[in-house]
Amino acid sequence: MSAIFVAGTDTGVGKTVVTGLLARNLSLRGYRVATQKWVQTGSASDLDAHLRWMGRRRAECRGFLRAMVPAAFAAPVSPHLAAELGGARIAASSIRRAFLRLSRHFDFVIVEGTGGLLVPFSRKKLLIDLARELDLPVLLVAGNRLGAINHTLLSLEALKARKMKILGVVFNNLPGAGNRLVLHDNPKIIESLSGQRALGVLPRTRRPGTLIKRFAPVAEKVLAAYERLDRKRPEA
Repeated sequence: MSAIFVAGTDTGVGKTVVTGLLARNLSLRGYRVATQKWVQTGSASDLDAHLRWMGRRRAECRGFLRAMVPAAFAAPVSPHLAAELGGARIAASSIRRAFLRLSRHFDFVIVEGTGGLLVPFSRKKLLIDLARELDLPVLLVAGNRLGAINHTLLSLEALKARKMKILGVVFNNLPGAGNRLVLHDNPKIIESLSGQRALGVLPRTRRPGTLIKRFAPVAEKVLAAYERLDRKRPEA
C-alpha cells in the first residue's frame, strides 16, 4: 500500500493544489493514482480541483467517487461541527474502509486533510490521529507568509509527538504574505530549527502552467523521501 497524507499548517494554505499536482506527477510516472478527501466541508469540491490538476474527469473515476469523498457536508466549518449541523456522525470505520478500498485498486492514494493539522471529525478524535492509525507518511503544506515559522514548527511538533513519518514541507506563497526577505528566509529557518526538509516553494500565480512546472522538482523530492521511508520499513 502506497499513500501520502497531505496536511496543512492552516486552512487555505494550498493543500488542494499540492494534492492535485502531486497526483498529476505520480500519474505521469506511470502510477495509477487516486486522490481522497476524507471529509469535505463547504460548497467547493476539492476532488474536482484534484481532477482538474490531473487532467482527468469524474467519469474516469466512476465506481470510486464515493470512496474518494466518504463524507461531505454543506456547512463551511470544522468536520465535527459540519456533521452535527447536518444531523450526521462521521465514523472512522467508514473512512478507513473507503481508504482501504482505494488502496486495493490504485498504486498510490493521496489523501488531502481538512483545514489545519489538529482538526476534529468528532468530539473525541482528530483526523490526523486516523492518519496515524493508518501509518500514513505526511507531506506538510505551509502557507509562506509572516507567521509561518510559528505555525509550521507547531505543526511539526504535533506530528513528531505522534511519532508520524514526515516527508518534508512544501511552502506556498500566499497573498499579502509580506516582503521577499521573509518569504526567502522562512523555509531556511524552519528547516534549520526542525530538521525537516524544505522541499520547495510554490509561487503566487494565476498561471496553472507555472505551478505545474515549479512543482515538478518538488514531486521528485517527495517521491525520493517516500522511497527512503519505504526502504526503512521492516519486511513482513
